[in-house]
Amino acid sequence: MDFATRVSQEAKAFIEPGPRLVDELECVASVLLAIVFAHALDVRNVSWAAFSGYMVMRGHVSQSFLRGVLRIAGTVVGAGLALLLVPILLPSLAAASLVGAAIGGVTLYGALAGRRAYAWLFVGLTFEMVLLDQLARPAVALVDLAETRVLEVIAGTIACVLVSMASTLTARRRWPAPPVPPASSLGWHPGAARHAAQGAMALALLPPLWGLFGISDLAQSAITIMAVMLVPVSSLRVGGLGLVTRRVLHRVAGCLVGGAVAALILFLAHGNAPLLIAATALGVMVGRYIENGRGPVAYAGTQFTLAILVTLVPDSYAAAAIDPGLHRLIGILVGGALMEPVLMAWHVIAPSRAAPRATSPGVEEPASE
Repeated sequence: MDFATRVSQEAKAFIEPGPRLVDELECVASVLLAIVFAHALDVRNVSWAAFSGYMVMRGHVSQSFLRGVLRIAGTVVGAGLALLLVPILLPSLAAASLVGAAIGGVTLYGALAGRRAYAWLFVGLTFEMVLLDQLARPAVALVDLAETRVLEVIAGTIACVLVSMASTLTARRRWPAPPVPPASSLGWHPGAARHAAQGAMALALLPPLWGLFGISDLAQSAITIMAVMLVPVSSLRVGGLGLVTRRVLHRVAGCLVGGAVAALILFLAHGNAPLLIAATALGVMVGRYIENGRGPVAYAGTQFTLAILVTLVPDSYAAAAIDPGLHRLIGILVGGALMEPVLMAWHVIAPSRAAPRATSPGVEEPASE
């Protein structure tokens, strides 16, 4: 099949009515409504609400609702832990490093092997984000950082559930989504524990790195470390180095391509809000289309979308700029640069032994933030 034919087929599939197109339009509507709710709640990072509106969406309202509840619950618990522990940890980078690693490792294990994987993931993500944001921005009140994370997730989740409910009652009656297998728990799994320990080691490096170089984008590095380590447990039979490395590369590639497209749109739009909103909607559709392809670049499609959102969904359209996209890219590069040496060292010093094959529990993505 030549390139022109392949492009023609993909273009036709992009607009062909069916479950895939419905999912893309659901995501667009959810993101746009999340932006409205985020502005109404006056949150600090509107793009994070848009992230939630995108990432929570699934093919039936019951799935979207459960996913949203888990995301909110994990965020609330993570923010609560941060409010309790961060004031104690701030005077000591060593303490911040150890506690950040412990909480990140435990929650990463829960995300790999637990039934409520999505909630476990967001306990860890939220704690790491608030901790590292507070280190980088001590002038911002801790309670404000924690509160805005919760409100951003609530805004996006409510938007998603409302759109999913409307779609379930209308378009999904004709074009239902494929069934999703129920979540399950693996119990104790040595391979998952080993993998989570590797992630914890990388997370432990972030506070000292901030202390040495003052990098302000390390919250994105923590997200990157936890997200790229979220792989099917069955793949850990021979170690996760290869799969995690591919996820790092796809994350960087998706962010680069999405950031480049967003930069071009910013240049052409010159602050025109309707044009930026229309471009956001189209970018969400394209990214979701790639993600739904379920090929080797599906994860890059997720990252393409998130790069579009972080750049084209500013807190104020009058101040739209490429800076948030660049900061996210820096955080991703730093996170990947820390994760890879840790994985390679474990691979050389303590190579993985083949373990009994197991299926991954309730995280059907590994397409995480």
